[in-house]
Amino acid sequence: MVVLFFATCVASPCGAIAQQPSPSTPVSIDLTQALSRAEANEPAFAASTAASRVAGIDRSIAQAALLPSATYHNQYLYTQPNGGKNQAGSTGSQAAPRFITNNAVHEYASQVVVNETIGLQQWTAVSSASAAAAIASAELEIARRGLVATVVNLFYGSLTANRKLVVAERATTEAASFTTLTQQREAAREGAHADVVKAQLQQQQRDLELIDAQLQADRSRLELAILLFPDPRTPYTLTVSYSDPAPLATKTQIEAEATHKNPELESAIASLRASSLAITSARAAYLPDLGLNFTYGVDAEQLATRGPEGVHNLGYSASATLDIPLWNWLSTQHRVRQAQILRDATKVALSATQRRLVAQLDESYAEASAAHDQLQSLDLSVSTATESLHLTRLRYTSGEATVLEIVDAQNSLTTAELAREDGVLRYQTALANLQILTGTL
Repeated sequence: MVVLFFATCVASPCGAIAQQPSPSTPVSIDLTQALSRAEANEPAFAASTAASRVAGIDRSIAQAALLPSATYHNQYLYTQPNGGKNQAGSTGSQAAPRFITNNAVHEYASQVVVNETIGLQQWTAVSSASAAAAIASAELEIARRGLVATVVNLFYGSLTANRKLVVAERATTEAASFTTLTQQREAAREGAHADVVKAQLQQQQRDLELIDAQLQADRSRLELAILLFPDPRTPYTLTVSYSDPAPLATKTQIEAEATHKNPELESAIASLRASSLAITSARAAYLPDLGLNFTYGVDAEQLATRGPEGVHNLGYSASATLDIPLWNWLSTQHRVRQAQILRDATKVALSATQRRLVAQLDESYAEASAAHDQLQSLDLSVSTATESLHLTRLRYTSGEATVLEIVDAQNSLTTAELAREDGVLRYQTALANLQILTGTL
């Protein structure tokens, strides 16, 4: 059933893939473009962006709560009369309602009501919303850097897979060439048939390795394309310079940039501030709130600015209320204690974040430095292995070397080339991790 549903979606408009055909010309993508495309397509980053924007709106809502609110109140109230009269109303004599809480048998209200509440909790709510917005902003940057790290790993991983595919193609070509050479020497009665068999076995092994390298390159392309395109089958090419990797900055520069603005540290500091404000908000319950009310409009037997005999119905009223808390069975004290416990835990988290960042910086720089130092040695190994294979083939052609020496030289060159590609990937990834840690990528 799942297979049928997938096939139906691909063949019908229910999927975006079927609606957007892949372009015939491959799209050229560099790292900057890959990051931009990933930010537009990755759902977790979109959720973090939405959370940050919502937190900013929450801060505006908390600030608006400090200002008076206005309501246009309209009401008609009918109460069954009791048959008597009373001295209420604008004329001094009206039909008395059966419910004493109501003012008249017919009552109309059309009023503008302005309310304002002044208290410590309202002011603390604004600061708490600002702290929450700061946390959301820091978490958004953390999500962005996490996405950058993912894209960088996939980007350079795909490039490395392509480079390894080139190495596999060269090794396959070299193995086929050597097989031809052994067959020619056997035909000229200058070499044994065992040499041909060994060369053919080597060629078969290289063919299998080429298939695996092609599969790995295709898999890496698809994994990256999931983040870059609506259709992961879209053809594209990656552009980057492998010949001249970016230099590594000094550790002093890295430390200065890393401590300037770090989202994890900012998030921990904002969390501590929010937990401290939670204590203030809980303690605000010990203090009274001042409620102010102003009402202007009509509340009379007739919906008119003037009643019978020219009595004014249009007017205003104002009130001020101060509720002083006396006793709530220690609920406020318990809430304060809860907030203090959470604040203490946040302090521990902040200290742990600081220690982790120091260790992460040292580890990342050591990794990048070691990878950088190995690049020259890896290049030298490839050059040496290439020269060794060339000389060994010359010696084999002249009958001075065995087939095993040729195979060993071929394996050494392939291993050196693959190690060089792994070394470049290691350095590029380590350098990108440092740039992510310092916020420069």
